[in-house]
Amino acid sequence: MSGARKAYPLRVDPALWAAVERAAACDLRSVNAEVECLLREALKARGIKLGDPVAPRRGRPPKENDHD
Repeated sequence: MSGARKAYPLRVDPALWAAVERAAACDLRSVNAEVECLLREALKARGIKLGDPVAPRRGRPPKENDHD
């Protein structure tokens, strides 16, 4: 999948959402990153193996050499 993310609409109880928001803030993560982390932890606890998450590319893209 080469770094692509799957978008998925999620309906959540407001109290659960508030708890996830608090947990994300404590971990200095976005809510989306917190949900992904919680899902990975839950799957690991069930014995379901996953590959390592694909880290996003950081920094500026390489410059194109347009002036030949």
